[in-house]
Amino acid sequence: MDCRVFGSGHPLLMIMGYGSTMNLWESSLLERLSKNFRVIVFDNRGIGGSETGTQPFSIDQFAEDCAALLQSLGVGYAHVLGWSMGSLIAQELALRHPTLVSKLVLYATHCDAKMFPPSPEVLATLTDFSGTPEERGMRYISVLFPENWLRSNGPRLKEIFYRPMGQIPEESLGRQAAAIGEWGGTAGRLGEIACPTLLVTGDEDKLVVPDNARYMSGRIPQAALAVIENGGHGLMFQFPGIFCDSVTGFLG
Repeated sequence: MDCRVFGSGHPLLMIMGYGSTMNLWESSLLERLSKNFRVIVFDNRGIGGSETGTQPFSIDQFAEDCAALLQSLGVGYAHVLGWSMGSLIAQELALRHPTLVSKLVLYATHCDAKMFPPSPEVLATLTDFSGTPEERGMRYISVLFPENWLRSNGPRLKEIFYRPMGQIPEESLGRQAAAIGEWGGTAGRLGEIACPTLLVTGDEDKLVVPDNARYMSGRIPQAALAVIENGGHGLMFQFPGIFCDSVTGFLG
């Protein structure tokens, strides 16, 4: 599994979301976090520099991949931060390997996709595969951020997305999407998450609406909730300082 390690201190494993490589983590974010932690980023199987392997794609398998990566790096105990699909993987990692996870950050997360779903309009946007790759990409970007922020941050969007991301095969995208759709969720197991957990959500997240994090924060025993005003699904790009402060303040 292709990974990169930055800084020193207590390990922090960062799990990327659907459809992208570790290159989507901005260097400024990694630099800031690596002042306090040994930051580990990697490509999920079949994406970027990581091989597809022989196992079926599933959220459970991705969690096992994370456990194997930590073992290969000699890490016995790590903070774990997951974004979107990565937060589903992080939940399974904490439940399947509780001794590996010291603190958990679930950013833009849910425990059951059917519980608080996105609007029909957002779902229609996500499932519209017509047009060029650029047009499909812009539709995806449109659900990551609030409309008013999008309108006034064109240069920032180029900074975020118009840079090399590495190999993202269509087949792997399809298999990741299927893994998300087939995931049974953790709604009945939230009480078993034993580590201190921070749920980070944007109050304008159209993709994973904030009701998901609010619900989960009431059912995970040691949970804290950070709701970022005007934040969308990609709030770490909108407000990197606020995001970093929330994460580092919680992790200590």
